[in-house]
Amino acid sequence: QVQLVDTGGGLVQAGGSLRLSCAASGRTTSTYAMGWFRQAPGKEREFVAAISWSGGNTDYADSVKGRFTISRGDAKISVYLQMNSLKPEDTAVYYCAARPLLADSVVTTPDKYNYWGQGTQVTVSS
Repeated sequence: QVQLVDTGGGLVQAGGSLRLSCAASGRTTSTYAMGWFRQAPGKEREFVAAISWSGGNTDYADSVKGRFTISRGDAKISVYLQMNSLKPEDTAVYYCAARPLLADSVVTTPDKYNYWGQGTQVTVSS
């Protein structure tokens, strides 16, 4: 079983930056596609960014393109989300997710992920 822990959220002013991190514990024997999702109060969980197991393929929601960057760490299940030029509408709980996947592809649909972090709150003040 894989457990994900996502950290790095906080309160920041509009235009500021934050870096979210996600790491795993437990049995990690496969290769994993990973992603970040977010959920604002009263809204459904939405896709933010995804990365393939090699890091060679990435995808972003249109709302964050050019401002957010997803990258992988050295560990098999380790991912970061660098968020720049933050806006108040970026305020949400952010979740990392992992899916065992042999293909070097991105996964952008939340119901295709097997493991989830507990979420980290990002609040952007205007």
